[in-house]
Amino acid sequence: MTQFTPSLIPPVRSPEGIRPAARAGLAALQAVVVGKETQVRRAFAAMLAGGHVLLEDLPGVGKTTLAKGLSRILGGTFQRVQGTNDLLPSDLLGVHLWDAKEQNFRFQPGPVFCHVLLLDELNRIGPKTQSAMLEAMVEGQVTLDRSTHRLPEPFFVIATQNPLDHAGTFPLPESQLDRFSCTIHLGYPDRAAERLILTGEAGSERLNTLSPVLDLDGWLQARAAVRNVKVAEAVLDYVERMVEHIRTGGGFCSTRAAKHWLGLSQAEAWLDGRDYLTPDDLQRTLADTMAHRGSLDDRRLNRSDRREQLGRLVKDIPVGWAG
Repeated sequence: MTQFTPSLIPPVRSPEGIRPAARAGLAALQAVVVGKETQVRRAFAAMLAGGHVLLEDLPGVGKTTLAKGLSRILGGTFQRVQGTNDLLPSDLLGVHLWDAKEQNFRFQPGPVFCHVLLLDELNRIGPKTQSAMLEAMVEGQVTLDRSTHRLPEPFFVIATQNPLDHAGTFPLPESQLDRFSCTIHLGYPDRAAERLILTGEAGSERLNTLSPVLDLDGWLQARAAVRNVKVAEAVLDYVERMVEHIRTGGGFCSTRAAKHWLGLSQAEAWLDGRDYLTPDDLQRTLADTMAHRGSLDDRRLNRSDRREQLGRLVKDIPVGWAG
C-alpha cells in the first residue's frame, strides 16, 4: 500500500483557502496529463463530488497516468489492482484468517481498504468479482461473514476498461456501471501534447512532480462545500424534465444517475468559483454522466453515438430559467 508522508501534506485550510488549493491541484494535474484539460477536470470534479470515475479507451493513451495523478493529488493511501479473469472477490475485499495464537479468526483487509483504488482493466475481471465492489462503491463499507467493515474516507475508485472487442474482456453489468458517476474518453493526444510526452516533459514520467494539495480533512471539507452549492427550484425542474425525457425515450436513468449528474455539476460550479448551479453546468456534464448507462434505443450503441443523442436531448428540453 502506498502512503504519502503526512508531514509533506499541507494542513487543513480555511474555507476560503480550500478552493484555491483544489484549483492548484487541478492545474498541476493538467500539466502532467496534457492536451486533455476537459477530461482531467471532469475526473477531478467527480472526485470532489464523492463519485467514482470510469476511464474508457485504448491501451496506452494515459488512463493509468490520469488515475495515478488523481491519487497523488488526493494523497492518503493508494492501491492498484490489475484486472485479470482469475481475480477472486477475496483478492479485493480481504479474508478472515485463523489466528492460532488468539484462537479466533482475524480479518485481513484487502486492497479496497484505501483512500484511492485504481482498478486497472476492470472489464478483464470476471462478473463474480466485479459484483464484489457494488457495496463498497455506494455504501463505503464491506460486509464479509456477517461482519461489516467501514472503508476509509474519502474513498475514491478510478477504473479503466479497454474496448469490449479486445480479447479477454467481460461486459460490465448495468448495476456496476450505474455506480460510476461519469465515464471519460481520453483519445489520442494531439501532436503538441504527444511531443511533450515523448520528450518526458509530460505524462507518466512527470507524476513525481505531483503532491497532495490538501490533507484528507481538507478534501472532506471540499466535498462538503460542493454539496452545499445551491440548486434553485427552476434548475431542479430542468433536471427532472431531462431525466423524464431520457426515460421515455427508452434510456436507462436511475435516481442514482440523476444524483450523480447533479453532484458532478455542483463540483463544476464550485471549481468555477460559484456557490450556485446553472443549467449550463448541467448541460456540459450530461453526456459524461449518462453515456455509460445504456443507450436510448439500442443497448449496443457505441459511446460516441450515445453522446450525440444526449447532445440532441439538451437542445430538445427548454431550460425554463425564467420560470
